[in-house]
Amino acid sequence: MTSGFLLLIFATSLLLGICNGSTVGICYGRNADDLPTPDKAVDLIKNQNINYVRIYDSNIQVLKAFANTGIELMVGIPNSDLLPFSQFQSNADTWLKNSILPYYPATKITYITVGAEVTEAADNASSMVVPAMTNVYNALRKAGLHRKIKVSTTHSLGVLSRSYPPSAGAFNSKHAGFLKPLLEFLAEKHSPFLVNLYPYYAYRDSSNNVSLDYALFESSSEVIDPNTGLLYMNMFDAQIDSIYFALSGLNFKTIKVVVTETGWPSKGSAKETAATPENAQTYNTNLIRHVINNTGTPAKPGEELDVYIFSLFNENRKSGLDSERNWGLYYPDQTSVYNLDFTGKGTVDVNTGGNLTTLNGTSWCIASPNATESDLKNGLDWACSSGNVDCSPIQPSQPCFQPDSIASHASYAFNSYYQQNGATDIACSFGGTGMKTYQNPSYDNCLYMTAGSKKAAASNITTNATSSGQTEILLRGPYSCLLVIVFAMIHAL
Repeated sequence: MTSGFLLLIFATSLLLGICNGSTVGICYGRNADDLPTPDKAVDLIKNQNINYVRIYDSNIQVLKAFANTGIELMVGIPNSDLLPFSQFQSNADTWLKNSILPYYPATKITYITVGAEVTEAADNASSMVVPAMTNVYNALRKAGLHRKIKVSTTHSLGVLSRSYPPSAGAFNSKHAGFLKPLLEFLAEKHSPFLVNLYPYYAYRDSSNNVSLDYALFESSSEVIDPNTGLLYMNMFDAQIDSIYFALSGLNFKTIKVVVTETGWPSKGSAKETAATPENAQTYNTNLIRHVINNTGTPAKPGEELDVYIFSLFNENRKSGLDSERNWGLYYPDQTSVYNLDFTGKGTVDVNTGGNLTTLNGTSWCIASPNATESDLKNGLDWACSSGNVDCSPIQPSQPCFQPDSIASHASYAFNSYYQQNGATDIACSFGGTGMKTYQNPSYDNCLYMTAGSKKAAASNITTNATSSGQTEILLRGPYSCLLVIVFAMIHAL
């Protein structure tokens, strides 16, 4: 074997390890009557091509149902068990021996969550969390599984005292005694900070300050963080970044954030007017696309993000407002509340209720019909100069010159910039003059770039001449890891 080939094997294995990409999973709660058996629930999950599932206890029948499916499981230890787990190491050892080890590794358990949203609990549950986590971790270490199964606990956004603007994100000081040892544990054990995020509640409780479009990933204008200048197109990103800034403020900059619950209810009480099947479908569809595009957040661009949608079923035993019982994708009889594509490749026409797939879910960026001609011209000029867009197709005698209008030319240039820069929401902003569409704007011989086209792929590759005269390849965009592997193969051969 040549040294180049050995280098290729090493580089490929390394890159594959860091290019896993963001993931979307589902929360499988069972606080309901007449639910299907775990086997049938797992079939439903597999039919949706869902590979990541969160469950809230270690029910034996549920664990058995996931055996040999390849689905990665996050298993919960409820708050009611925190006391015995925190008091004695032997309790954690026994639980692991009886409830986890008999089913592992056939059932692919990758996380254990110890307690849930303890800062919201009425009792003093938070003081028991870190001791319980430590005992669970020690039990895993004895079994040789501490590197394969991560230990953490989940939080609500209420763990923060401030979340707006995101850069001012800060943990509530009244939880300092709980958070300091917790964050030290997570940093030392390389475990993530788990948080449940619900833009729905932010809109419901403050609709005068939060627009519905901003909560649903549908906003056409940005919210600017005055401290950083970062532009936010949706509430979800703003909430995640507020957590990252809070962690950074305590000097925990290496802890990854995982969203263990998010979603939108399909039905609510009389005053919960935004809880509709249409809004639930819109939020979750846009969420899935946003996550799997690997765009990250304004403060963490390109950062992988794992998200679990809440939830698989409507759960009628839950108390509170009607919305609490209507977060599910399915009714207990396994019929859909609304359609949702977990691959992110299809789009759903929520106005007609039917499925409308448009070129594998590809999106384009075009000029907004509400934009003024002067604003469009400014955006067009910027895209064709500083934006590094090839605007030759909209020059006279070229395929996209006609119709000879600012709006038409701006649409072509906006879309080219959008595709070249990862097809992110921010890349279609242009000061509010751009808008996303899922209908292909190409016409006649004028073909609009897509992220999968050769031209778009090429735009992610830039070559520079180094001072030594060699060519330096710069890669950007969501496919850069794959491109590195391709170039490594070429070089090795």
